[in-house]
Amino acid sequence: MDLPKRVLIITYYWPPSAGSGVQRWLKFVKYLPEFGWEPVVFTPENPDFELKDPSLVKEVPATAEVLRFPIWEPYQLLRWFKKEKIKDPAVILENRKKTLLDKLAIWLRANFILPDPRVYWVKPSVKFIAEMFEANDFKAIVTTGPPHSMHLIGRNIKRKKNIPWIADFRDPWSTWEFLDALPMNGRARKKHREMEASVFKEADAILTISPTFKMELERIANRKIYLLTNGFDREDLPKGFPPAPENTPVFEIVYSGVIDSIRDPLPFLQALKKSFEKGEGKVRLTFVGKVSTSVIQYIEEDKWLTAHVFLAGYVSHAKVFEYYQRANLLLLILTHTKNAQGNIPGKLFEYLATGRDILALGDPAGDTAQIIRQADAGSVFKHEDIEGISHFLTTVKGSAGKSRTAGQLEIYDRKTLTKQLADILDGISGTSGTAH
Repeated sequence: MDLPKRVLIITYYWPPSAGSGVQRWLKFVKYLPEFGWEPVVFTPENPDFELKDPSLVKEVPATAEVLRFPIWEPYQLLRWFKKEKIKDPAVILENRKKTLLDKLAIWLRANFILPDPRVYWVKPSVKFIAEMFEANDFKAIVTTGPPHSMHLIGRNIKRKKNIPWIADFRDPWSTWEFLDALPMNGRARKKHREMEASVFKEADAILTISPTFKMELERIANRKIYLLTNGFDREDLPKGFPPAPENTPVFEIVYSGVIDSIRDPLPFLQALKKSFEKGEGKVRLTFVGKVSTSVIQYIEEDKWLTAHVFLAGYVSHAKVFEYYQRANLLLLILTHTKNAQGNIPGKLFEYLATGRDILALGDPAGDTAQIIRQADAGSVFKHEDIEGISHFLTTVKGSAGKSRTAGQLEIYDRKTLTKQLADILDGISGTSGTAH
């Protein structure tokens, strides 16, 4: 029996943080030992994030070693200056009325805190990891971003220890749409491109999550990029998960995830009202997750929507499946931005696994649309196509979802994806063999 090889995974987001970025590496950590790799996770001890799911802590394998190292982030200083409790610093960007201090903070973030506010964790982390490196006999390291500061940690460790290194891009870097929302000058833009170029040049392998991002990164990096999508874990589906309900008294539509400034549900709300307002069947739309204040206000100002749209708030990952279970239709709202074509939400794969029909708002030519079509799982409409959305709602009402075949879903199984990751790790480290 081959001894497992140790790999250090450097990630900012880790339970109890929530989100698809957490799920991605939590599942890789879960299944890597089956393919001969023993993961060790390096993550901040006191990260600054708002969305938390304490239930995910229970999903961390008992055998997984997690190293937590203190981090200092400038958001702490901003809170002190503002003399107020800021749950999510990103909200400052979305506020229409910004104070002078808000504008200064955003400008400093855009032009001096590069590549992101976690950059102050790079130097102390590199020092700590380098000091404990030899005793751990790591065969490879992995960094996942954003935040892209994680890649700078990997780059600097690679320079010190000449260790095989994988850089995982869940979003692009220099072409990331988020950067366009910042008042960034040319010098800062150039600095981003320089840091990005050093990562592309020095990493032994680069991963990303969608075909569009793969093509975009290959164009910028002029090298091979591996595609490793997100996926679903069969063990997350409750035992005896039922097929989609049919001819229910109330047509249940469920959306799971975040509704924010780049995910606009208003066209769907308008189409929903158009389809059902005249009493042609009962309907209920449930938003499971964080919903922006502006959308909540829009719903509250409309009596019909107030009576038919429910806000469940943020729930644990396990509890989400209870909402999926009673859904007739799952709603997916994609970003309507520069990077939209490559936007594949992590929840898409769980949507597919439930067997429910999917209605998505987004780019009909985008990566998500391609996956939905290949699985014969629903339809994708442009955000502004209210007529098309309304027609779909009235025709799909009362029908049961389609069962996906094992072959259709196998490529998105977390274990299958982890096997691909293990093969890449074996390749860059010059090792092979699987421990059982």
